This record gives sequence, structure tokens and C-alpha cells, in this order.
Amino acid sequence: MKLEDMVMVSVDDHIVEPGDLFKNHLPSEWQARAPRMSKDANGADFWIFDGKRAGAIGLNAVVGRPKEEYGCEPAALEQMRGGAYNIDHRIDDMNVNGILSSINFPSVVGFDGSRFMQFADPAEGLRMLQAYNDWHIDEWCGAHPGRNIPCAIVPFWNPEEAAKEIERTAKKGARTISMCDNPTYHGLPSIHNAVYNPMWKALADNNVVISNHIGSGSPAPHASDESPIEAWIVTMPIAIANSAADWLNLKAIRDYNLKVCLSEGGIGWIPYFLERADFTFQQHGAWTHSSFGGMKPSELFRKHFMTCFIDDEFGLHNVDWIGENNISYECDYPHSDCLWPEAPERLYETIKHLPDSQIDKITHENALRFFDYDAFGKLGGRENCTVGALRAMAANVDVTPQSFGGPAPLAPGVEPRPVTSGDILQMFGDVAKADGELEKA
Repeated sequence: MKLEDMVMVSVDDHIVEPGDLFKNHLPSEWQARAPRMSKDANGADFWIFDGKRAGAIGLNAVVGRPKEEYGCEPAALEQMRGGAYNIDHRIDDMNVNGILSSINFPSVVGFDGSRFMQFADPAEGLRMLQAYNDWHIDEWCGAHPGRNIPCAIVPFWNPEEAAKEIERTAKKGARTISMCDNPTYHGLPSIHNAVYNPMWKALADNNVVISNHIGSGSPAPHASDESPIEAWIVTMPIAIANSAADWLNLKAIRDYNLKVCLSEGGIGWIPYFLERADFTFQQHGAWTHSSFGGMKPSELFRKHFMTCFIDDEFGLHNVDWIGENNISYECDYPHSDCLWPEAPERLYETIKHLPDSQIDKITHENALRFFDYDAFGKLGGRENCTVGALRAMAANVDVTPQSFGGPAPLAPGVEPRPVTSGDILQMFGDVAKADGELEKA
């Protein structure tokens, strides 16, 4: 297979929410209470939710910057590529990167939408969550049919209402929900509690996938505040293994025939994870009373789970150990791991050793099947969906790295030192100080 003949579907990208998000999706009586974007005296954009400031609009939305600026978090929309928050510009950036279709996770409301859980009036939080979904499905995904796979957020803190929202958004075209991987992080019952059964049933009835994104619940651990930040970045994706093990042991997976995608977790660790799961069941199952429905844990995993990768040459040399039907691609636009605008080149170099049938599965077929999404039908056939065809529509897209201001210069005579986990936590702490403050204006 030639590079230009590949078809690429990404199951993990992100949106930086635009300021007019709620404008067209709330009746007049709700407009005064709608979340809104404002700008502070320093020129930073921020959101007001339920009278409180949300301190960051799009952490890590640094695609298109020089790499030296990746640690400089954008404080305003004008410090990002337009594709981070504008759907038409996003399509341009998808075309130049050869991406046919994409699943987009929220930013300012949390990957799992849990900011709506914080509203003082639960009914108001639910109404705003519904408006968010309507914007995402009708405007972001609806503007260019076939290019973005609708991903809903649901009030998992109220499973009965979550079930209703799954039903409602599925009718509008949602193919997945972004679910907190560990609700106990929010003080809620664990996924093993029967309280979530209405959700599981609604997901099964509507063939909707659960997408568990890293950082949506259990935080990725780091060794110490003095550890170089690269040590933390290395292990962030692999931290999803804890959630994978928990969900693999969820009885509801079997009872309701659920589908789970492990988003932004990589694939190279999966072979050992599955080997360890089978070994653990063999050695300990007699006393733990675990059950996988008559299957090995690895067999259950391959039936119900999808994995994805950005750049994982080791994983792509161990496809048989993972399962050729369980691997999909992710781009992670507009975050710093994103390989835009050269994702096809990097992917091709790491996947070209595989037969065409496996390349097709991994680059797009598995994703379109798992999420039950007919992108080809919406766009008039495969010939319009290849890397070559999409890039032909992007000849005028400027991909020149754009600087928005680098880090502050060091004092004379001061040698640079590795950025540490503590440095990043301090930055997050500064954001948290703003997050929750009442608007002063």
C-alpha cells in the first residue's frame, strides 16, 4: 500500500470550545444563565460556569507552534491554530494531515463533562450539558457530515438521566460517550455498583461505545515533584492500564455486551497486560471467584475493547499479541503529542511492514466498525477519503510553525535545568487559583 492510499480515522482528538457554543442551543429563558467566555485584564480568555471562573480554556493546545513553545500554555484563542476551536479550520487541518474522520473530546468542561456536575442546581447543570451535546452534534459534527464522529457527554452522576441522554443523543447521531474511567474520583459509586445499570442498558440498546480517556478519572501518578516532567509524560498513557483492568473485570461488560475504547493509552503495553491478566486468573481465580463468562480475560478483552495509538512502533510489530481487530489510530490534535501535519508519514513508516488487510483495519476499518460509523457512505466512497484525496483539498493550508511567544528568557549566567513535575503542578496550581473565582466584572 502507498502512503497516499491509506485511509486514516482518529478516535482521539480534542476541541477547545468557542465562545458562542451555547448561543444557538438554549431557549431565551435559559440564555442569561448560559456559560460564557470572557477576557481578563491580561488578555486571557476564560469561561464562566454557574457564576464561577473556569481557569483554562485549552491546556496543551499547542499544535503548530515551534516545539520550544510546547510548555507555554495558550491563554487565549488567538494563541492557537484556528483548527483548535473553529470547525472549518479544523477540517482544513484534518485534510492536510490526511485524517478522514475524528472523535473529539471536550476540554473546558472536562473530558467526561464533569464540570456540569458542579452546578449548584442539578437541573441547570443538566440543561447546559444537553446544550453542549446539541452544539457538538449539530454544529461541530453536523457542519461537515462524515468528518467527525459525534461523542456525547452524559450526567453519569445521575444514571437515570444519563440513560435518557444516551437515548436522546443516539437518536441525533452520537456513536460514543466520553465516560469517567473511575467515578469514585468524584465521590460516586464505582463502576461495579448496580446504580449504573440504566446507563449500561441504554448504551447496549443503542450500540453506543464507552470512550475512557486518560485523565478522565484516576490521575496518572508521578514519582515526585523533583522528577523531570519527561518521566511523567512517558507514563501518562500507560496509566490507563489501571482503568483497563477495572473495566475488564466489570460484570456489566458481559451482561450488557458493552464496548469500551481506551482512549490515548497506546498499545505497546497491551501484550503483557493480557498475558498478566490470563496468568492472574489461572493462578488466583480459584480463591478470588473472578469470572469472565467462560473466557480467558484476554479473550474477553478482544471481544469488547478497542485500543489506539499515536506513535507505537513496538505495538505495531506485535499486532498478533494485541489482536488485529482491537487496534485503531489516534491523532490527538491539538495536543503536543500530535504529529500534525506529518501524521501519515510517521504512521506509514511504522505500519508499512504489515499486510494491506491489517493496515486497513488499523488505520480505519476497526474504528468505523467499532463505532458503527459509515464515513465512506457520507463522503461518496473510499476514493474521496484517502490521504491523497484529502491532501489534494488542502493545497492552500499554511503549515508553517507559528510562534506565540516562547518561555521567559533566563537571567544572565543561569543554566537551563530540566522542567520538573513540580513546575507543572505549580502551573496547574496557578490555574486552579483562578478556577472557581467569582467574576469580578
